[in-house]
Amino acid sequence: MKTFGASKEFIIGEELDWEVVGEGLKRKIMGYDDKIMLVKVHFEVGAVGVMHEHYHSQVTYVESGVFEVTIAGKTQTLRGGDSFYIPPHALHGAICKESGVLIDVFSPIREDFME
Repeated sequence: MKTFGASKEFIIGEELDWEVVGEGLKRKIMGYDDKIMLVKVHFEVGAVGVMHEHYHSQVTYVESGVFEVTIAGKTQTLRGGDSFYIPPHALHGAICKESGVLIDVFSPIREDFME
């Protein structure tokens, strides 16, 4: 595995630029080392986090908005204050029903986000 080091100890969200990652989707990498990563993702209404899988464990906190989340064939509508866990290699995706923000935690780091 490629080594990426670590982010600064203190990250000021307002000082980070949003990275556009899809139609109606943008993200900020909020902190990381080789073992863990925190990512803030903003969704516009109708934006889709396409179905995909990866070897990382993922826990996501719904900061705001309404999302239809599918994990391993099960679908649930989640709102601000809810969260979900995605085990490694589980097929998952989300559809934004009301504009909002997801806070993703990955272990280990998502190397593909660093390229």
